[in-house]
Amino acid sequence: MTIKDIVVANACDKFDFTKKDAKEFFDLVFETINAELKSGNKVQVNGFGSFEVKTVKAREGRNPKTGETIKIEASKKVNFKVAKALKDEINK
Repeated sequence: MTIKDIVVANACDKFDFTKKDAKEFFDLVFETINAELKSGNKVQVNGFGSFEVKTVKAREGRNPKTGETIKIEASKKVNFKVAKALKDEINK
C-alpha cells in the first residue's frame, strides 16, 4: 500500500477531502515527523509505535569483495518500535 492508496482509501472516502487536500495533510504529517526526528525528539503515535533517532558508534568492518578492514564512521539511524496494541492486533 502506498501513500496514494491511503489517501484515496481513507481521507477522500471517509472525510470527503479532495485528493489534493488529503495528500497535503499526509505530507504535512510526515514533514512534522521528519522535523521532530531531525531535532532529536522521539515521536510516539499511540496504538501504532514510536520513532526515535539512535546513534551508531564508529566501528571496523570488512569490505566483502576484498576482505580489507575498513573504518565505518559513526552515523544516526531511525529506530521504530511497534506499539504493544498493534503487535497484539497483528498476532491475533
